[in-house]
Amino acid sequence: MIVTENLLLYSVLALLSLLPAAIAVYRRDAARDNVFWAATGLAVFGPVLWCATQFSGVWQTGLSISLWITVAASMLLYAGMAVFSDAVRQIGALLLPYLLIMAVIAIVWGQAPGKPLPQGTPVAWVEAHIVFAVLTYSLLTIAAVAGVAVMLRERALKTKRPTRLTALLPAVAEAEAMQVRLLMATEVVLGLGLLTGIATQFFETGGMLEFNHKTILSLVAFAVIGILLIAHHRTGIRGRRASRMVLLAYLLVTLGYPGVKFVTDILLT
Repeated sequence: MIVTENLLLYSVLALLSLLPAAIAVYRRDAARDNVFWAATGLAVFGPVLWCATQFSGVWQTGLSISLWITVAASMLLYAGMAVFSDAVRQIGALLLPYLLIMAVIAIVWGQAPGKPLPQGTPVAWVEAHIVFAVLTYSLLTIAAVAGVAVMLRERALKTKRPTRLTALLPAVAEAEAMQVRLLMATEVVLGLGLLTGIATQFFETGGMLEFNHKTILSLVAFAVIGILLIAHHRTGIRGRRASRMVLLAYLLVTLGYPGVKFVTDILLT
């Protein structure tokens, strides 16, 4: 683990690594060119390196680290998907500023202590649960950003008053298609996360499921996403109505993941 004296410095450097990508997506001639990939690569490298040096082979918990892991995972997903879709690049106009805010919050609460990992649980189950939890939140973060893009573009079309920001965002149909694909992936990964959570709980206490705040919020989010996907398939629900449900699911997972950590690691310490 990085010593405390250097933690702030490394965190600030990781934050600064996000800035070129956040600026590059706002260029008038923005495209998946060398500038975009260089800036995006740096934005991936900074948070990923921060996480790698912090963990050094040992899992840690805590609000700050959880947020940094989310930033790193979200950037990895964003960069990977941008290889195949220009629409993904375009939502960077919303995603990158949001990840910058998340990184700032992580720095502010960087000294908050974390909770120890469960004892007596096979490491593989714990690590699998953590990976699925991080991947769920990162996928849903990008899906929520796509939902916001849909809402902003629809409003600009309805009022016939486009802005510089809405001009940078993908078309409504592209953002909606991206949102649905991400939700399908999120539902699968969230389901796996719930199953590994049950296994972890069983090894830790002998019980199958503990109905705490995190579990309840995750189950409700799983139900909301499932209902939305079924409704989309059967009725074609779309636009702002679908995006509001995505944001609801994101709020639930946010309360269940970093929200619970904020309460337990900061408010109750």
